[in-house]
Amino acid sequence: MIASMTGFARREASGAWGTLICELRSVNHRFLETGFRLPDDLRSLEHEFRQGFIRELKRGKVDCTLTLRAAAGAESTLELDRAALERLLVRVREISTDLPQGISALSPLEVLRWPGVLRDVDTGSEELLTAARALLAATLSELSAARSREGLRLRDLLEQRCVALRNLVGQVQARLPEVQARVRARLDERLAELNANIDRDRLEQELALLLQRLDVDEELDRLVAHIEEIRRVMSGNEPAGRRLDFLMQELNREANTLSSKSQDLETTRAAVDMKVLIEQLREQVQNVE
Repeated sequence: MIASMTGFARREASGAWGTLICELRSVNHRFLETGFRLPDDLRSLEHEFRQGFIRELKRGKVDCTLTLRAAAGAESTLELDRAALERLLVRVREISTDLPQGISALSPLEVLRWPGVLRDVDTGSEELLTAARALLAATLSELSAARSREGLRLRDLLEQRCVALRNLVGQVQARLPEVQARVRARLDERLAELNANIDRDRLEQELALLLQRLDVDEELDRLVAHIEEIRRVMSGNEPAGRRLDFLMQELNREANTLSSKSQDLETTRAAVDMKVLIEQLREQVQNVE
């Protein structure tokens, strides 16, 4: 069953640490690309979160935003990480020796603003990390469900256009005998106007060659085969977007060939309608995972 690459999911969880909000937004992309905006307390989970996305999703650009709101009235105790402070000061001294005029004295406030120097003693508590894992898993599951529901709607749209495309192919197939008879009659009329002795065997050979150049049976058969393949792919359990995109290119190729070979106005119109439907199919396929 096909799934869409577009979707949105949002969930919240609360605890002694406050309120954690997770939002996931997914849009079309050639590959799977994930982006994270996490509070400092949860940055250590980014790799783990990324692996979770890889297991659950195959394609799409997914943005994950986790927001942590402290509990009302909660008091946080700040602690100075002296190891981080010492590392920062060592680097400052190294840089100051390379500068022509040294470096001006650092403001204590500037030092405290450096990431990791000042921290909450409860930062990265196991309870918060566990809650974040559970919340992301639930939100990711909700996003997958939303993408699946959108995929069902996409499948209906694709199937409708496949039916319309197959009907056009049927119309052209039904007109082929009439078109061939018309080509033969037109040639006979031209020969009659010339009022010349004609080698009938040679005439039949030339007519056969002409009809062969105008023959579109092969293109129509391939169009039917591609339509059936689209339906087969949509019914499968594997991600279908890339396969469907390739089939759109093949459909367009056959429709263009049909149009170029056409010697009949109705067939030309049908080929144009086919290309319109194929373009509509292609636009919808861009959303398929």
